[in-house]
Amino acid sequence: MKLYELIIIGAGPAGLTAGIYAARKKMDFIIITEDIGGMTKYSWDIENYLGYQFITGPELVEKFREHINEFNVEIREGQKVIEVLKDEENFKISTKTDTYFTKTIIIATGRRPKELNVKGEKEFRNKGITYCATCDAPLFRDKIVGVIGGGNSGLDAVLQLSRIAKKIYLIEIKDHLTGDFFVINKIKKIDKVEIFTNTKVVEIYGDKFVQGIKIIKNNEIIELKVDGLFVEIGSIPNSEIIDFVEKNQYNEIIVDCKNRTSHKGVFAAGDVTNVFAKQIIVACGEGAKAAISSFEYLKYL
Repeated sequence: MKLYELIIIGAGPAGLTAGIYAARKKMDFIIITEDIGGMTKYSWDIENYLGYQFITGPELVEKFREHINEFNVEIREGQKVIEVLKDEENFKISTKTDTYFTKTIIIATGRRPKELNVKGEKEFRNKGITYCATCDAPLFRDKIVGVIGGGNSGLDAVLQLSRIAKKIYLIEIKDHLTGDFFVINKIKKIDKVEIFTNTKVVEIYGDKFVQGIKIIKNNEIIELKVDGLFVEIGSIPNSEIIDFVEKNQYNEIIVDCKNRTSHKGVFAAGDVTNVFAKQIIVACGEGAKAAISSFEYLKYL
């Protein structure tokens, strides 16, 4: 079985940037991933990525893809890593169909959306409940929708839906919206958006598809008729594939300033780690650092 110098798990901003740096250093490596782009492809109005005054998530992902293709990087797309194990001095990576061996690893698996865990959520998933505005907003043209979550993800969903939906309820469990101040002000000026803070969703109901939600505000249960619900309440790190590196209370992989984990030869980058600020541009920088650190580590093996 071939032994790689490096395997990068994940192909979001962190993993792809790591791949470009590894390719430039002529490392013997591959990228294993379910898809290209990670959570970036679900973003809409990106106005803080250097070099682009405005670009959508899907457009930026396409730029990433074009860039890494220039280096002829081998990407094993469509493969989900299910386990990373120690194999004597090296590492064993298992997917559902294949097994790989490597001297070093960069874990750049990103995050996945949190669920509400309320009555009706499982029953109406993909029947009016969605976790991706970029993917599904066009399905709700001229409809009444709810967006759960007042952070940047929720605000981004509202901005997308404001061009499509007839009415938008923005619901936040805290007593204030928590996203960027500039975006909050922008949304407050949109007439079709009604904001509920200090409000909790307790039930989602309907027939074949979502028809409404029950919320609690000021100890009063209120029913809102909606045709769709966008759940945007944060995310969970995809760190369960490895159990021999240190993680924090949020299950984020702990890394130092060189993206080293608690185990030699294992590096991590991007939103799966405890790095401050889950931002595309931050993930890119972290991916670059991880690849450089991996290269430096290999020099002394």
